[in-house]
Amino acid sequence: MNGPLAEVRTAVKRFLADHRPDRVAVAVSGGADSLALAAVTAGLTEASAVVVDHGLQPGSADVAERAARTCRDLGLTAEVRRVEVAGSGGPEAAARRARYAALRPERGLVLLGHTRDDQAETVLLGLGRGSGPRSIAGMRPHDPPWGRPLLRVSRATTRAACDELGITPWDDPHNEDPRYTRVRLRREVLPLLEEVLQGGVADALARTAAHLREDNDALDELAGAFAGDRCSVAEVERLPTALRRRVLRRWLLEENVPELSDSHLRRVDALVSEWRGQGGVWLPGGFVARRAHGRLRVEPVQS
Repeated sequence: MNGPLAEVRTAVKRFLADHRPDRVAVAVSGGADSLALAAVTAGLTEASAVVVDHGLQPGSADVAERAARTCRDLGLTAEVRRVEVAGSGGPEAAARRARYAALRPERGLVLLGHTRDDQAETVLLGLGRGSGPRSIAGMRPHDPPWGRPLLRVSRATTRAACDELGITPWDDPHNEDPRYTRVRLRREVLPLLEEVLQGGVADALARTAAHLREDNDALDELAGAFAGDRCSVAEVERLPTALRRRVLRRWLLEENVPELSDSHLRRVDALVSEWRGQGGVWLPGGFVARRAHGRLRVEPVQS
């Protein structure tokens, strides 16, 4: 049997067969992507649904409850979780942090409805911001506790699958608001690229992300196998640049430095590769990285 619903079902079935999770929850917004994912998952395995209400617009509680009711009609147990959206980085980033925090307590694997189009947007954002290979590599299909079975499925396919099922998805008005960078990428940049390059751009960006993840994984494995002293400038400066930065990243993470960006990592690497007697590098979490007497160290910022 062919068609949009069959395509979604095949993607989810293959994902579940590959990873065999003990327990499954589906994160549901009420949009076409997550509802198509929930509907198909309900037919393949025992699962629950979690609907996160961000409370960002009037009537959000009704939208969340309607999504939960749809999930129950599909055969899933469903729960609504209300979150407070606050913090730095803009409303998109704050909402994402709140959503993931609400979903993280779930046991087992939490399935997210990110599609190939979402992956393409993520890659373009990373490219535009010069965020480094980890960002350009996009979202991982399997990144416990998160699972993304639909990264090879288009957004148009999930909407068509909902049509097949007779489900009416909710259209988030924020997805049409040009104040959000991702919305402009979706509505303006990607269609222009598709026109200029004569199609296939989203798929090409998703493939590029997959290739980069393979390269990143190989380099990360080599960095993990490094048996030298990671704090010794003499030992790490001999490594190729890409490998050295991964060795330094692993060291910083083990020192409990959170939320490392490519910019942070490059500045720490400069303590090794471009040493001119410069001062320390300020890092997230109230840490500073310094070089002294041929060694690197991380220490808390003195208040």
